[in-house]
Amino acid sequence: MTAKNRTQHPSCALSHCMALIGGAWTPNILWYLSHGPRRFSELRSDIPLVSAKVLTQRLRELESHGVLSRAVLGTSPPAVEYALTDLGTRFIPVINAIAEVGQDLRDNPSD
Repeated sequence: MTAKNRTQHPSCALSHCMALIGGAWTPNILWYLSHGPRRFSELRSDIPLVSAKVLTQRLRELESHGVLSRAVLGTSPPAVEYALTDLGTRFIPVINAIAEVGQDLRDNPSD
């Protein structure tokens, strides 16, 4: 198999997607934004263990991939609000499925 054939294999698309949502705190960010737009400070409250630096990095990464949008609000002091884009909303069924499996794993630990 040539390198060209490997990049066209369907698993490459899966790997690309998993590299994005597999980042630290990314599923949590998507989860909280699935309920509507959130300000940076609200996301910090939603995910208290994430540092401001890492949260900023993840938000920028998701924005650069078109998963979320960033809007500067005309408030005093200025605030920033994040929301899922159409592409971002496509992750919601995936995040919900992962949460359901996680709940099952938590409720039924193997012996």
